[in-house]
Amino acid sequence: MRVAVTGASGFVGGAVWRAAAQRGWQVHAFGRRSRDRLGDRPPGLYRSWDVTGPVPGDLPEVDAVIHCAGGVSDWGPAAEIVRVNVAGTLAVRRAFPGVRFVHVSTASVYDPFRPTVMAREDERPARRYVNAYGASKARAEEVVRGTAVVLRPHAVYGPGDPVLLPRVLRAVRGRRLFAVGDGRQRISLTSVGNLARACLLAAGGPVAAGVFNIADAEPVTLDDALRAVLRERGIDARPCYLPAGPATALAVAAEAAFRAARRPHPPTLTRYAVGHLAVERTLDISAARERLGYDPAPTSFAGAARW
Repeated sequence: MRVAVTGASGFVGGAVWRAAAQRGWQVHAFGRRSRDRLGDRPPGLYRSWDVTGPVPGDLPEVDAVIHCAGGVSDWGPAAEIVRVNVAGTLAVRRAFPGVRFVHVSTASVYDPFRPTVMAREDERPARRYVNAYGASKARAEEVVRGTAVVLRPHAVYGPGDPVLLPRVLRAVRGRRLFAVGDGRQRISLTSVGNLARACLLAAGGPVAAGVFNIADAEPVTLDDALRAVLRERGIDARPCYLPAGPATALAVAAEAAFRAARRPHPPTLTRYAVGHLAVERTLDISAARERLGYDPAPTSFAGAARW
């Protein structure tokens, strides 16, 4: 099996690259970073490619493309996020015409203004979003609709996680970990290992097009997840919950202050983060189980002390 992986210098793309190489596939990896900045990546073929720039010459012949490149932040200039997620996806799709295309999207395409309760893939995308991330990923899905296998993970975590785990740890103050809601809300999390396996199933399986939610075996409660992270990291703290209303007001103020100061990184508390923590965010993964043969492992933060 010959496969191209975009975003291979990043968190998800790197995990997919490793999983494909371990399976014995011939991987052509592409990423924005130079090879000498990759760190722990498998040996093999790697080329630098910013998907918003010129397409490299002499692209390889492959059986499938797994498109992991994209902007994943809920912070930053909207135009840049749209350029990476929409124009970049279109550029990669056009660069590899006629081959199977696996597009890593996100469950953030579902309506952020109401709970996501065991969402099925046929739920209509939202009419409006909190930020450019969800909106751009929804538009990117439209770019490849009908010609790709689209995967929608939620809250991807695991070794090398640059977003979710660091944000949780930044919320620790003394012996308290501040979170939103009441802790009883259920959430679907997606380990990067489960997502990588889903990508390989989509690239090498019988399904050539369709949309699939991807998550761990079962949802967990937010409180259980946070306590597991603290326990694995050896942090002597406990979750402390803020009601959604006051938390949203704090997020609005924090975002305004960070923008005024031109801070390059988001505050710990954003409207996007509140929306994804304060209410249920769960996914129905039965379609992936039945059509892709997806058999995910349960949520686990074992080894998080080394991440």
